Amino acid sequence: MKLTTFLFLLCCATFAAAQSTRTLWFDEPAKFFEETLVLGNGRIGASVFGGVAVDSMFLNDATLWSGGPVDRNMNPDAHTHLAAVRDALAREDYPAADSLNKRLQGSFSQGFAPLGTLYLNFQHEKGEVKNYYRELDIEQAVSAVRYEVNGVKFQREYFISAPDSVMVIRLWSSKKGALNFDLNFKSLLKYSVAAQGEALMAAGYAPVVAEPSYRGDMPNAVVFNEGKGTRFAAQFFIKNKGGELVKNGGGIGLRNGTEATIFVSMATSFNGFDKDPVKEGLDATAIAKRNLKNASAKPHKDLLDDHRKDYMRFFKRVSLDLGATAAPNLPTDERLIRYAKGEEDKNLEILYFQYGRYLLISSSRTPGVPANLQGIWNPYVRPPWSSNYTININAEENYWLAETCNLSELHQPLLSFIKNVSTNGATTAKNFYGVQRGWVACHNSDIWAMSNPVGDFGKGDPVWANWNMGGTWLSTHLWEHFTFTQDVDFLKNEGYPLMKGAAEFCLDWLVKDKKGQLVTSPSTSPENKFVTPEGFHGATFYGGTADLAMIKELFEQTIAAAKTLKTDADFAKQLETALAQLAPYQISKTGGLQEWYHDWQDEDPKHRHQSHLFGLHPGHQITPAETPTLADACRRTLEIKGDETTGWSKGWRINLWARLRDGNRAYKMYRELLRFVPPDGLKTNMSNGGGTYPNLFDAHPPFQIDGNFGGAAAVAEMLVQSDDKQIHLLPALPDAWKSGSVKGLCTRGGFVIDMDWKDGRVVKVNVFSRTGGTARLTDGKDGRWEVEVKKGASVEVAW
Repeated sequence: MKLTTFLFLLCCATFAAAQSTRTLWFDEPAKFFEETLVLGNGRIGASVFGGVAVDSMFLNDATLWSGGPVDRNMNPDAHTHLAAVRDALAREDYPAADSLNKRLQGSFSQGFAPLGTLYLNFQHEKGEVKNYYRELDIEQAVSAVRYEVNGVKFQREYFISAPDSVMVIRLWSSKKGALNFDLNFKSLLKYSVAAQGEALMAAGYAPVVAEPSYRGDMPNAVVFNEGKGTRFAAQFFIKNKGGELVKNGGGIGLRNGTEATIFVSMATSFNGFDKDPVKEGLDATAIAKRNLKNASAKPHKDLLDDHRKDYMRFFKRVSLDLGATAAPNLPTDERLIRYAKGEEDKNLEILYFQYGRYLLISSSRTPGVPANLQGIWNPYVRPPWSSNYTININAEENYWLAETCNLSELHQPLLSFIKNVSTNGATTAKNFYGVQRGWVACHNSDIWAMSNPVGDFGKGDPVWANWNMGGTWLSTHLWEHFTFTQDVDFLKNEGYPLMKGAAEFCLDWLVKDKKGQLVTSPSTSPENKFVTPEGFHGATFYGGTADLAMIKELFEQTIAAAKTLKTDADFAKQLETALAQLAPYQISKTGGLQEWYHDWQDEDPKHRHQSHLFGLHPGHQITPAETPTLADACRRTLEIKGDETTGWSKGWRINLWARLRDGNRAYKMYRELLRFVPPDGLKTNMSNGGGTYPNLFDAHPPFQIDGNFGGAAAVAEMLVQSDDKQIHLLPALPDAWKSGSVKGLCTRGGFVIDMDWKDGRVVKVNVFSRTGGTARLTDGKDGRWEVEVKKGASVEVAW
């Protein structure tokens, strides 16, 4: 048997056996970005269309952004206006406070840039295309396409290797000499491309300015400067078996081949958030060339084996089974449509959960460069919301699944990014807020670790421009990482110093209200507005519930960290004193948790943000068991808001309902998160509502990856919850998941849980401990166990 024939039979067998819990598949090529199959190694990203005549691939590098290091002194006198804002608030003059708050603004963030598009132009014989199939196997992080033309079978395989830092595309034809194609590259950035020897070499640079797309058409929205901006290099090489390599029209190609492997190597000059990418940058061309040379010298089997081994060591840690399903194995888009009609498809629910894990593995492996609003997949020079780090929820939501879903190492890009932000944030604290200790971060950030409030120096609405609790929220991730890993060295050397700095800022930022309580002033509640009794619609006020909830969480965690490390006892006492003086939660006349200091109306009662519920989730201050009155108020807030909202907000609300122990409501919203949203080719179109695109990307709309991550985290939250006291099994199990099993979910305390349940009750649990300790288990019913587990050992409990 010929090798090509064997490979085709093997691939066809693989396709036939593909399980719907791990495979996205379609019977036609992608027409829109939201139908592509995405690949990534944590730095390099590709969105594959899988076309027959032309196969296009959007290429990205996580480190290619517009702009350069932040000017920390962009508005050094901003803090001189703070007293006027506070005075206006003290007089309850909210229109004046809104206006004056604009003086505490700086520049906008920069944006994540597209590197370019790879085109494979095939010269097939004329004839009908038959048996088209494309898939993404998320268990192996390998995509494939197959089809027939005039009886000739064609097969492509795509993956992006982390060990070898290249994208690999392998192509086969069942007929000798039938593989003919040209390879070309284009970019929306400034670039040049030329064939050199047997390779195609592209080089270019990102703009120094890319204004946020929501600013609309404006002069100089995108500005290039040949002497500035991050450099990029992309190099392409064809390794053929049979046929002849050619140069054609600014590209390279293959004629009369049978098999070929294309290597794609990309790099940028980015060398750190505080380094000029031109004067202090890396040599992108040399890096791309080196990676291309090393990878192309390896046998394909070794490349694929190394890639699979590297990727699967993360992915295989967690498995989920929700019981038998009668759902047919349809193309993914048809499955979504069927599911949206209320049909059962447990394996689609599992697939979406595991796809969230797949996306994090694929987009979050670059130190100091966390997954952004679009992960690492973006085709636009001015992407929606700049594809930046929106740290009033979205960047944090990206990482809710990192610890619980056994991907703790992939939390590191965000954790190291926090340190970068703190460096710039120390100057922002002084210049914008007159606070000499600690550090602060605001609504938006970018690869340059921007920390200032945005708005273009007074042009922004405070409702989104002036919020300054980003550093407070981000810092809670440091403690969460410790509680799951029990890594004392991390806490001592990295986590605690950053937590303490964020807490120092908050201590000095708080002021006393007329009752002698500590509040923030000025305050905004992310992207929402209040309506005063006089009818004023505003954003600037004092004593925001969200602010105080985040500060409370940070203070409590910093106190716990200081006690764990047996350090800073005096500072911990300062935090304890401040905690006792924080303005308390309030319940509004509607019965919901009050968002504003006064019991005002919301401009939009169904607003997508629910930041004032932070204490319920992702915080730990409100629980049905320990604070039932506040938990009921949170429930009432969610009932008033309703379930219809954007994709990322649905993800958050599912987690909130899970924390309220309402599995059926959480499941209802999970199903709605998977509601099919047809792609429309527009970057921003919110008319369809939140849901899921054909390729399982979250639809805000447009595409935002945070909904994928929030939804995946919510599945884990429905099955296992934990705090510093106990591990709660099946805390929010919906009726639809009556029986099942899960393996590999992580809990605080350094434990890993494998669990089987039947008829809604736990039947068996296996507890593994990374560090050794006592696991206190409960099912919220009559089951309660206390298990001592040695480091590196497991204990099985029959319930």
